Amino acid sequence: MTLQQHTTPVITAHADQHGTGHITIDGATQPLTASSLDAARDHIITTLTTLARTHQAPVTATTTDPDGTWHLTVDPTGHVHAEPHHAAPPAAEATVAAAAPQVAPAAEQQTAPAAPQDEAPPLRDGRRSFLTQEQTEEPATNGWRGALSKVGIRLTPSEQERAERADAHAVSQHWPGPRTIAVVNAKGGSSKTPTTILLAAVFARFGGAGVLTWDNNQTRGTLGWRTEQGPHDSTLLELLPQVDRLLSTGAQSADLAHYVHHQTRDRFDVLRSQPTNLAHEQRMAPEDVDAIHAVASKYYRLVFIDSGNDESDPMWLRMIDHTDQLVLATTTRDDHAEAGALLLEALAQRDEKSAQLARRAVVVVNQANAKSSRADLELVASGYRSLVRAVATIPFDPAMVDGILRYGSLRASTRRSWLSAGAAVARGL
Repeated sequence: MTLQQHTTPVITAHADQHGTGHITIDGATQPLTASSLDAARDHIITTLTTLARTHQAPVTATTTDPDGTWHLTVDPTGHVHAEPHHAAPPAAEATVAAAAPQVAPAAEQQTAPAAPQDEAPPLRDGRRSFLTQEQTEEPATNGWRGALSKVGIRLTPSEQERAERADAHAVSQHWPGPRTIAVVNAKGGSSKTPTTILLAAVFARFGGAGVLTWDNNQTRGTLGWRTEQGPHDSTLLELLPQVDRLLSTGAQSADLAHYVHHQTRDRFDVLRSQPTNLAHEQRMAPEDVDAIHAVASKYYRLVFIDSGNDESDPMWLRMIDHTDQLVLATTTRDDHAEAGALLLEALAQRDEKSAQLARRAVVVVNQANAKSSRADLELVASGYRSLVRAVATIPFDPAMVDGILRYGSLRASTRRSWLSAGAAVARGL
């Protein structure tokens, strides 16, 4: 594309969250296809630098992406100046200066009388500790602010990036003592298993090891089908006879590798049920749940339990007795949403602890069907907001439909939604 030597080109650029968009130069549009949004931003800056060198003068572009609208000016050396579309007026600095306390001239200031020489001031009163620390905010890493930080222009993060950092901080915490999170809904297919897996992945990826998912299901739980298998076929049926040994003082955490399946990318472990057996062949009693939970809470800081569909099952009820945080999983289907609401109502009538779990629950609404819309997602979410402590929504993602679930395989927007859901759970622990 050739530019006239003395004409300043009119340039606009647009990129979506997937890195797809366009660059328009003097009315001529060329497509932009990059591997990610950050790669698209790099491409835009490279294009502007090339144009500036060809034109032998700075060029200015108006860019639009999920972070908003920015005005970029790039000179032939590649130096970038950027400001948001709604930049604060220069008068802001004068306003700040005017608000600062005024200091009287030296002649008008009164000198306080000196303390008597024989009176030592108190050691603590009025002295500022040398240990006081002021936290310095890290520069932006996302959006145009992050792109410019990479080339040496230090910018503070946007509000969106600050919110993401706060969510990441929430799920990175370690709590004193183990915590148990039960993922429930009385309707099958309501996204309990994906919710269990991806919440565990969020906590393990950001907060480190010590996270277990447990398939507490007597009717062919599928947690093992959606997660990576280790070098063995063990399930909770093989673990149960070893409970006493695993709870003994001589047991070691590595012994659990015989019975759980480690997720090499998402860094949590899976305790499978046996989905190929009939229910009566793996029937478990409440005391079995107690035994497994004792082992799980000895070796893991967080235990996520993927539950069955029968809330009257003694095994299901015993799970509730061990639960610290309830997560209700649902899709946008009416029957899934209604089943979840009915379950909350039933728990509210069971006992005080169950009622408190219901009131403080987190609802995760998954747009599991590509044919459903964002409006469907919001309709279900709005119906739950008055019933529980927090509601999180998850957009449709093809990587969640079938096969083994991995957090890294999801779209960036989906990962951000799961991080937000995880933070909502963490704030209840």
